[in-house]
Amino acid sequence: MEREKEFIPVSLYDYELPERLIAKYPVTPRDHSRLMVLDRKSQTITHDRFYNLPKYLKKGDLLVLNDTKVIPARLLGHKPTGGRVEVLLNRKLPEKNRWHALVGGKKIKPGLEIEIASDLKAVIVKQVEGPLFEVELLSPDGDVMEKIYRYGKIPIPPYLERDEEPIDRERYQTVFARKEGSVAAPTASLHFTERVFEELRKKGVDIAYITLHVGLGTFKPIKVENVLDHKVDPEYVEVSKEVVERIKETKERGGRVVAVGTTVVRALETAGYKPFKGFTDLYIKPGHRFAVVDAMITNFHLPKSSLLVLVSTFAGREFILRAYKEAVDKGYRFYSYGDAMLIL
Repeated sequence: MEREKEFIPVSLYDYELPERLIAKYPVTPRDHSRLMVLDRKSQTITHDRFYNLPKYLKKGDLLVLNDTKVIPARLLGHKPTGGRVEVLLNRKLPEKNRWHALVGGKKIKPGLEIEIASDLKAVIVKQVEGPLFEVELLSPDGDVMEKIYRYGKIPIPPYLERDEEPIDRERYQTVFARKEGSVAAPTASLHFTERVFEELRKKGVDIAYITLHVGLGTFKPIKVENVLDHKVDPEYVEVSKEVVERIKETKERGGRVVAVGTTVVRALETAGYKPFKGFTDLYIKPGHRFAVVDAMITNFHLPKSSLLVLVSTFAGREFILRAYKEAVDKGYRFYSYGDAMLIL
């Protein structure tokens, strides 16, 4: 007889958040955001500032960060008829200058040419599903990436309810961003500064980088009743042989692997102890056994989101919701530009 499927209602991952606690702009300087420290063993909560992160890490720990770079993926254009269209690049495809993109506008069909500028157009190749299309970007001189930077806007999260401003070009990007391809920032890494890295190095904390290009699916709410039925969108990941070796060395010497952000957690748990290059749709939900990650740094996530499910799976749902309630009571700043949490 088939075992009845477990049912975990999405309502268990809900919490009350006053609108005023959604951070519309980043804190200056970066490392002055607040840091809530959760200890899973003692179930205690400590309040600090991000610049004090090094005091919670030990010599021999390995800090793993995501070196992806956010591109200005919001392209505004118009159809031959003059109708306005927004093309929001979501994922780079293997074919040259081809992307999956969300296209907003009426009567979007294959073959439609959208003019972004006199030297950049987007051609609809085919519909993938709903408002998601495969598009090809064309430029007479062939330098499409340069045009994306010239005409595109940084795709700041929808809940900021504002347009891109000059500050976002700098601050919705990590100080170590290297590999172009994300359309959303790995936000737990936004708090790092050279000063924090210097203190970590002095302490003997090892630092490594993986790549996960963040797609718009990161903002996708869980729309199903059963948390276990949710699916996450595939995202491109690279975990090198060198990083895998350093993870093994860290474990052998009794150090901890500290993942910075849910993107790094998903990349490392996908790879396990082997190098990995390809797409991951790993959804970390109740029942997941963590093979690699010992501690994580993360921001405060949206209610009923796969990211809140991930951190709850790591630290325990009741402990996380207690911490979130305390964060609300103490006026922490939430979401992408908000404060940070370290889970030990």
